[in-house]
Amino acid sequence: MPSATAAEASPNTAARPPGHAGQPGGGPGSLATRQAGLVEALTSRNPVPDGFDAFRFEAARVALLRKRAGEVSRQWPMLAAGLGDGWHTMFAEWAATRPTQGSLRDGWDLARDLLARDALPRLAALELAEREAAMRYDGASSPKPRRTPALRFVAGAVVLQVAGRVRHLRS
Repeated sequence: MPSATAAEASPNTAARPPGHAGQPGGGPGSLATRQAGLVEALTSRNPVPDGFDAFRFEAARVALLRKRAGEVSRQWPMLAAGLGDGWHTMFAEWAATRPTQGSLRDGWDLARDLLARDALPRLAALELAEREAAMRYDGASSPKPRRTPALRFVAGAVVLQVAGRVRHLRS
């Protein structure tokens, strides 16, 4: 007696056509494609995807930005403290159209952006100078520890890194 194929054994497990809404693979209507569109909309200010309540969607976007701001403030406490009550607003405006690169890199990029606009708080200038002296960061790849001495000047703060130790020369 010949054995039944998988499709004959159970009609519920029959092969689905490519692009089926429940299929995790490739087509335009696939679950993976819809999830990627949702994540993109939540992190990059793209329009609300079809089928989602706009109010709840925006509430989720704001909650994600607040969570991200909290993570960055743990990596960059002086940056957050220097901006005070305006921290969450400033970060949300800056991060709204930028996908996260991780809290260390997000804080570093924000600090550099504020420095370029001459809006970096004094506390954060010292924190940025310390990071710049201790690590190499090109804005594109992950920061790496420096192996050679480094002297950094950031908005009046001067720090020196030698043998992994960072010293403040002027705060």
